[in-house]
Amino acid sequence: MLPIDEILSELKQTLERSTTLLLQAPPGAGKTTRVPLALLDAPWRDDKTILMLEPRRLAARSAARFMAKQLGEKPGQTVGYRTRLDTKVSSATRIEVVTEGILTRLIQADPMLEDYAAVLFDEFHERSLQADLGLALVRESQQALREDLRVLVMSATLDTGPIARVLGEVPVLRSEGRAFPVEVLYRPAPAQARRVWMADRVVAVIHEALQDQPGSVLVFLPGAGEIRRVAQQLRGAVPDDVVVTPLFGNLKSDEQDRAIAPAMPGQRKVVLATAIAE
Repeated sequence: MLPIDEILSELKQTLERSTTLLLQAPPGAGKTTRVPLALLDAPWRDDKTILMLEPRRLAARSAARFMAKQLGEKPGQTVGYRTRLDTKVSSATRIEVVTEGILTRLIQADPMLEDYAAVLFDEFHERSLQADLGLALVRESQQALREDLRVLVMSATLDTGPIARVLGEVPVLRSEGRAFPVEVLYRPAPAQARRVWMADRVVAVIHEALQDQPGSVLVFLPGAGEIRRVAQQLRGAVPDDVVVTPLFGNLKSDEQDRAIAPAMPGQRKVVLATAIAE
């Protein structure tokens, strides 16, 4: 049971009355993977596809794979995805998760979006030019060509009031989040520390965390260069049950998927990531 489940019935009822809706739900509420699945049985869908925009390729693939797993299927069946370098869709696909550039091309090819019953904008609080353009184009299509097209804007932190006014005082739903206790342990570094020295310091703190904590470790680093330096120092220096995996945008999709997959039984992971992991 996730917090978003408490308002799914109201969300579906609202989308029957109104074609545009804003949803504000904090991280952990479950909006990304629960909402599209809940809309599969909506009467207005009429066997058309639900299109969901995800800002990042990693998030698009992960969301699609998780939803497919909930249905006992593989990606490309009921739930599929399209990114710049990786596509898994079929004639059976009814939830299609896409990245920003894909959405723009779909609208250019078919301004009416005839194959789609709804367009969902996930993580809209990240605010990019592509996402804003996509919303403007979809809204234009809805108003001029497709009065039946549903538009759902989902955000974790964005103040939805101004967007609701721009879209014409559309309904706004809010979901509670789910918080977990966090303990902060601070390890100060000298003011004159250099990046190479910082890699040494990060490695030392990782060893400390592996010794003091029973689970896996997620490490944020500035970029791919720092990740490679830390990974090199950890190679052969961690216990046999610890797997070190990098995570940054230029990695191949299968390497990214390996980084975010749960650790195998009897293993722990150290994930060295840029901000993409957020």
